[in-house]
Amino acid sequence: MKNFFFLLISFFLFQSSHAQNTQNSSAGSLAAAKAFLATLDKDQLTKVSFPYESEERSNWYFIPKERAGLWLKSMSDAQRVAAMNLLKSTLSEQGQDKAIAIMQLEIILKELENVPNSERRDPLKFYFTIFGTPDAKKFWGWRVEGHHLSLNFTSENNKIVSATPLFLGNNPAIVPSGDKKGYQILKDEANFAFELLNSFDEKQLRRAILSPIAPPDMITFNSRKFGMLPADGIAYNDMTKDQQVQLMRLISLYVKNYPFGFANEFMQKIEKAGLDKLHFVWMGEKQWGGKGHYYRIQNDVLLIEYDNTQNNANHVHTVVRDFTNDFGEDMLRRHYELEHAKK
Repeated sequence: MKNFFFLLISFFLFQSSHAQNTQNSSAGSLAAAKAFLATLDKDQLTKVSFPYESEERSNWYFIPKERAGLWLKSMSDAQRVAAMNLLKSTLSEQGQDKAIAIMQLEIILKELENVPNSERRDPLKFYFTIFGTPDAKKFWGWRVEGHHLSLNFTSENNKIVSATPLFLGNNPAIVPSGDKKGYQILKDEANFAFELLNSFDEKQLRRAILSPIAPPDMITFNSRKFGMLPADGIAYNDMTKDQQVQLMRLISLYVKNYPFGFANEFMQKIEKAGLDKLHFVWMGEKQWGGKGHYYRIQNDVLLIEYDNTQNNANHVHTVVRDFTNDFGEDMLRRHYELEHAKK
């Protein structure tokens, strides 16, 4: 049965990744990073570049604030193209589409808030940062970050070794008016979860729903490090087979924002940590419509959080994290231990 579900997960991932390399490789991002850096002048290189070990690498956020790095607004057209090529190399087609849509949503948000001259809502207020020297063998990392977007990646030996935290958010979650009325970027993230929740019987609901009130934001927020969260909610083994499939479909939706090779390895890591240890937690309203709701999915490796409470529950925050390897810290520690053992 375990193998059946892993095959099912791989199928979900492959559906939107058929054109991508099935091997985990960061070669495309390496080439894109080098091409991007080659377009920059000395001052720009100073702004964009940090040592890999810098504390800035784990200083992530998702609100519209100034950040370390080089923002799109300060770049020439050619530099912006090179920067966006780095972003595109980082994600699957699905992930690229969502990230770019989130950036463009700032235009709609500026119109809705009626702040035409404010830089707070600007599709060019997204920052690119390189940690270390892009190299096929060494550790190096890159970050793309701005309002409702934070992509944090680490590479070693031409492989992606860490890709968390990965934050995607929307405000508005559903555009309420104008030419884009009804537009919803993170639609399936909500619908798949509601379908799973509303498939539960009364006994299962009592296990799944931790509180009738949703928290005001993700529990882990923008923490750099966090401990294991309580294994609340309904366990994988307390679901029917159909519900287990629905849960895996939801998990796969988040994981397939990554390139297929890394996504496949990440899913194997999640499975190795134990599908039987997966828990689904719900808080807040059981139906969509103006009131806050929250869910999380976790085992000893994976944490997915989804929160929609702000702006009358029309403002979504989501994050994928790895309890064992956010910012590539576990891989870097192993690397240092191995190097120390050689001396």
